[in-house]
Amino acid sequence: MLSCYANTLEAGWAGVSFLAEMQLVVMGFPHGADVESNGFCVPEWDNLICWPEAAPGKVISIPCPDYIYDFNHEGFAHRQCDLNGSWALVPNQNRTWANYTECAKFLTLETTQKEVFHRLYLIYTVGYSISLGSLTIAVMILAYFRRLHCTRNYIHMHLFVSFILRAISIFVKDGILYSGSALEEMEIIKEDEFRSMTEATPTDNSTLVIVTLFLYFLATSYYWILVEGLYLHSLIFMAFFSEKKYLCGFTMFGWVDRGTTGSLRISGLGCFPADIS
Repeated sequence: MLSCYANTLEAGWAGVSFLAEMQLVVMGFPHGADVESNGFCVPEWDNLICWPEAAPGKVISIPCPDYIYDFNHEGFAHRQCDLNGSWALVPNQNRTWANYTECAKFLTLETTQKEVFHRLYLIYTVGYSISLGSLTIAVMILAYFRRLHCTRNYIHMHLFVSFILRAISIFVKDGILYSGSALEEMEIIKEDEFRSMTEATPTDNSTLVIVTLFLYFLATSYYWILVEGLYLHSLIFMAFFSEKKYLCGFTMFGWVDRGTTGSLRISGLGCFPADIS
C-alpha cells in the first residue's frame, strides 16, 4: 500500500526533489558531483527531507515537512550518523534509515475531542456575548422609558436580568475552571488518579462559590420562564387578576423559590462534600 501511495505522489515529489537538489547546490554540493565526507555524514535527500551534514555519532533532528499534509507538523524526524561517517542503514537492507515516528503520529481521538471542545467553547462564548449585549440594551430601554413600566414588562426585565446573570456567571466560571494553569494541571492528571481527585475535598472556596452561583442563575433563568407562563395563564383564566398584587409573589417565586435552592443542593452533592455545601 505504501509503495502504491508513493507512486501516486511521485509526480508531486518531483518538484520537491528538484528544490532539494537546488538546496544541496546552495550548500556547496553540486548535483552529480562526488562529495567528500571528511569523516562527516554528507547531506542527502531521502525523497522526504533534505538532511544536512552531520558529525559522526550524532543524531540530527529535522522538523517534519509541512508539504506532506498527513504528517504531524509539530514533530521531528531523526537520523543517526554512524561513527564511520555514514548514515545508519536499515538492518539487513542496503538503504539508509530515518526515524519518522513523530511525523507519522496522526491526530488521536483525544486531540479531535479537544478541537471539538474548543470550537463549541468559541460558539457558545460568542452566543452568550451577543445575548448579554442584547439583553443589557433591552433592560436599559425598559427601565429608561416610564411609559413601558408595567407588570408585564417588569416580569420581562426580571427574565432578562436572570439571563444576563447567567451569562456573566458562565464567563466567570470558564475563566476560573478553564484557565491556562487549570488546563495544564488537568492534562497531567493520570486516568487512575481521576477518581481520587473527584472524591477529594476542594480547597478553593472561590470555585465552590462560582459554581454555586452558576447553578443558581441557571435555575432562576428557567424559573422566570415559568413565571412568564404563569402570568399569561393568570391573565387568561382569572377574571379578577390583580397584577400588582401577584408581582411580589412572582418575584419571590422566580428568585428565592425553595425548589431553586433545593436543586442547587442536590446538584452540589454530586461535586462537593455535604459539610461545605
